[in-house]
Amino acid sequence: MKNARGGPDRVGVAVTPWTALAADSSSEETDLGLYRTMVFIRRFEEAAQALFQRGAIAGSIHLCMGEEAVPTGVCSVLRPEDLVAATYRGHGQCLALGVDPVGLLAELLHKRSGVCGGRAGSMNVVDREHGLIGCFAIVGGSIAASTGAALSLKLRGGGVAVAFFGDGAVNQAYFYECLNFAAVNGLPVVYVCENNLYGEFTPMEQVTAGRILARPEALGIASTSVDGNDVWAVRDAARWALDHARSGDGPAFIEARTYRYNDHARGDPVDYRPEGEMEAWRARDPLLVARARLAQTYGVSEDDLDLVSAQVQEHVEAVRAAALDAPLPDASERGSEFKSVLEVEVDV
Repeated sequence: MKNARGGPDRVGVAVTPWTALAADSSSEETDLGLYRTMVFIRRFEEAAQALFQRGAIAGSIHLCMGEEAVPTGVCSVLRPEDLVAATYRGHGQCLALGVDPVGLLAELLHKRSGVCGGRAGSMNVVDREHGLIGCFAIVGGSIAASTGAALSLKLRGGGVAVAFFGDGAVNQAYFYECLNFAAVNGLPVVYVCENNLYGEFTPMEQVTAGRILARPEALGIASTSVDGNDVWAVRDAARWALDHARSGDGPAFIEARTYRYNDHARGDPVDYRPEGEMEAWRARDPLLVARARLAQTYGVSEDDLDLVSAQVQEHVEAVRAAALDAPLPDASERGSEFKSVLEVEVDV
């Protein structure tokens, strides 16, 4: 079986939730697929969070719970030739692209069968088979990576590069350098700013002057702002932006307004948020928004939606068991993933 981006489905425990998505149409099946993908991301991260809290995952873990509509909507309209650069909060992008969830969780657990052999951990996942050129631990690193990838794609004649990054990254110097370079050279790149209102613990308005969209607009980049908790609004904006970049009209920019439920990482107290803010955003949870639309548009019952959630939970439990059972890397294999690179002769 092949996934939505043309690569093999390596899960083995169940059909992955993204396989039914059709990039060029909207139907009950496609829209249920969008909902299923978001539920899968949520349940996967809940499982990962529990494993982290018990010490099974070392280092840090950055969760995107509350933001699932952004990666789901954007990745649902990508083509196999497109490339994606994500952030250290990139589990949602990985899963929406079709990265093997067993391999992803095994990577978080530093297992030999992880998508990067257990060497990358949570923040630095790469899976070229699914168009993921990297999750970048450096704030805004995805912006530079996707701009370079877009230059390569333009020279090769096909594909669009997509960068995901947070609102805090728009104050990095290379944000301006890369957007300017992309605009001047008409690069096929889409910049997706996941504006969750906070850069780590700091409210956006304390460090960011003016509107985020004013920055790409000043460079003549086609830009739009959407409700990042509505997967269909994100999907429509992504289709428009990708069509714009694919047609040779240069870069496009999407600001997706959303909200992060969890701490930034490693259990910060989340006491920097105003009273009532979390509750207001949870009332517009991406999963609740999707359930309401599915009920209104297609008459999907609560029982049917609960069944989807139950099936996803069963799938995630199977993923968790398979990842935990996977072996750890062997010390004798240290560095073996770089062997083919090291053996290449380079003419200087």
